Amino acid sequence: MGRCFVRYRAIVIALAGWLLTSCTASGERQFAAVYGTGSEQLAVATGSPGQLGLLKVVAEEFSRRNGARILWREAGTGESLQLLHDRRVDAIMVHAPAAETRAVNEGWAAHRTLIGSNEFFLVGPADDAAQVRSAGTIVEAYQRIARSQAKFFSRADNSGTNQKEMAVWRKAGITPVGNWYIGTHDFMTATLLRADAEGGYFMTDSSTWVAAKERAPNLRLLFKGDPFLVNVYHAYCQPNGATPGAAMAAKFADFLASEKAQQIIRDFGKDRYGEGLYNDAQYARRFE
Repeated sequence: MGRCFVRYRAIVIALAGWLLTSCTASGERQFAAVYGTGSEQLAVATGSPGQLGLLKVVAEEFSRRNGARILWREAGTGESLQLLHDRRVDAIMVHAPAAETRAVNEGWAAHRTLIGSNEFFLVGPADDAAQVRSAGTIVEAYQRIARSQAKFFSRADNSGTNQKEMAVWRKAGITPVGNWYIGTHDFMTATLLRADAEGGYFMTDSSTWVAAKERAPNLRLLFKGDPFLVNVYHAYCQPNGATPGAAMAAKFADFLASEKAQQIIRDFGKDRYGEGLYNDAQYARRFE
């Protein structure tokens, strides 16, 4: 009887361990990557900073200092905000000022932290059928594309990029419809590569362009420099106590504003591409 009980207890413990491991692994499948091996865990949602590798570098440094494990959920700004709203992540890194302000005012996004910036570029085929190279503003460039009905690719996913694109169309007084206007419902690099393959225009962020332009040989950088195209990133966390990872997420946001993380942001990409992919918070502050 004693041996049976011991054996039964061992089976129960083993089964419980298997279930815990299985559930943890299943839970982590929704994440694109895990950084660090610490005992405290937080989930972060973001798009380009994760896709291009910046999140990995800052997360690993933060994890080393704080004994944390960071799970990255790959999501554009609109989806990231929704994930924070639904308490499915602890922190986000986003770039859609109007939507961010609404989230803070409604009380479900806290600890607003300026991270840095990049900018948006308008790229397109070398022949530039819409002649956007000579446009004076991004609004004029979009108007020329619409008049010529040159192929234009939109992420059409409520990402920060898509929200900025739609803001330009509104400023131009245009509702983009027709066969020339193509929604991909995909991430930045994927849409950029589709524009390259199909000979269309696309508004990409500068970081993605620097990192991916060698893979898009048919595209050219045709327009940049309009102040409206500056792309400012902030981090937000859950309100205190809203999720188990909220406190660690606030520490992560504070770390992003620290000199160590800001140096990482300033230098990120220089070793591989010969130029940084992001500007730091000090530079971004003038555009808030």
